[in-house]
Amino acid sequence: MNSNSPAPGGAGHPLAVLLDLARRARHAASARELQFLAVNETHSLSPYRQAALWLREEGVVCLSGVVQVEANVPYVLWLQSVCAQLALRGDSPCAVDSTDFPGPLGEAWGDWLPAHVAWLPLAAEPGSSQAAGDEDEPIGGLLLARDAPWTEQDLLLLAEWVDTWGALWRARQPRQGWHWRRLVAGVRSGFRRSGGRRWWQIPAARWGLVVALVLCLPVRLTVLAPGELVPARPAVIRAPLEGVIDTFHVQPNQAVRKDQPLFGFDEALIQSRLEVSRQAQATAEAEYRQAAQQALTDARSKAQLALLTGKIEEKKAEAVFLADQLQRARVLAPQDGIALFDDPAEWIGKPVAVGERIMRIASPGDVEVEAWVPLADAIPLAEQAGVSLYLNASPLSPVEASLRYLAHDAVERPDGNYAYRLRATLTEPTGHRVGLKGTARLQGRWVPLAYWVLRRPLASVRAAVGW
Repeated sequence: MNSNSPAPGGAGHPLAVLLDLARRARHAASARELQFLAVNETHSLSPYRQAALWLREEGVVCLSGVVQVEANVPYVLWLQSVCAQLALRGDSPCAVDSTDFPGPLGEAWGDWLPAHVAWLPLAAEPGSSQAAGDEDEPIGGLLLARDAPWTEQDLLLLAEWVDTWGALWRARQPRQGWHWRRLVAGVRSGFRRSGGRRWWQIPAARWGLVVALVLCLPVRLTVLAPGELVPARPAVIRAPLEGVIDTFHVQPNQAVRKDQPLFGFDEALIQSRLEVSRQAQATAEAEYRQAAQQALTDARSKAQLALLTGKIEEKKAEAVFLADQLQRARVLAPQDGIALFDDPAEWIGKPVAVGERIMRIASPGDVEVEAWVPLADAIPLAEQAGVSLYLNASPLSPVEASLRYLAHDAVERPDGNYAYRLRATLTEPTGHRVGLKGTARLQGRWVPLAYWVLRRPLASVRAAVGW
């Protein structure tokens, strides 16, 4: 920070110092050097202790005696609030102190700045897009602080210097990107240069109208999703008991008839347990007959008849259960259709649990489309919306279908991504077999072409910035 004593250059005439500063500003090598000149060399024109350069779109960009501004330190944050309040006063230079800032800003004044501050606003270039929004609000300002009060002569001299500096600084600014204010200013400027012609006589206006009309054209909102042909209502064959599969009687994709054997479990263990159970039942019945004969003369044997009767019923129920298990070990087809399952060699000898799916039996003509809609493409779909499946094996002959249902909850796919399951009923029979894969195109509502083009980019931007 600079001291409160005049710099050596300040001993000369103020106008000479002003001309020297203007010359140095014109020959500055960069905008950064111009900023350094404003906060440090202005001291030769009028002494001060602290200086700060504030820009409306960037905040505090330069401080006297500081090489790099730390934007998040308390001093800079407080200073930005002060400058923002001063900018609301308009584009006239003024002298202020802590009494002009009631509340927290004024209470913290003594911690950060000397008693007296000169505010020198940086006006926007007349007619520029920066001045399009608020003609009186400056685009920045130079804040100078010292212990002694500022005089009217000081403010006039500093205002002249800041006006010169601001013109040179604006000339060095790069061409700015798109802004709605700049767009409005450009349109106004274009109409002023049109020489009184009607707007439709201006080529740029005509082309703009054509582009706007094209972007408003209605198009069908569509998304793509991986899909395949699947059985619509297959009979799912599950393991009826816990055991080891011993043999398969059919092959994958084989046509089967109702009650035709499909596969069987290893029956050796069940058969042996059934024989043991039947022997135990016969033994219990023999004991019962013997006790019944003894009960005629022995009261103790008569008391055991009820116990032996229960034992017989227990062994009989066990034998019936094992016989049923033996019968269920031979799985039969519940309907006519095609057997859909994996390689039988992978199932033979494999232990399975009760209810584990082994295969499916599907009717040849009972086919529908299944698709997996990614989370980012879950557009609103009307009831019975159109679905076209372009099979990889036959891309020129799409399979047409209508939406049957779209799952409410997303499920995890084998590739780790989440998607919504979609099922669609075929509008007409197809000769393609179950299992063929391709790409499904889902048809949503009618939307403007601009929305169709910008839907995914806008969703990506919104996900990235949280807007």
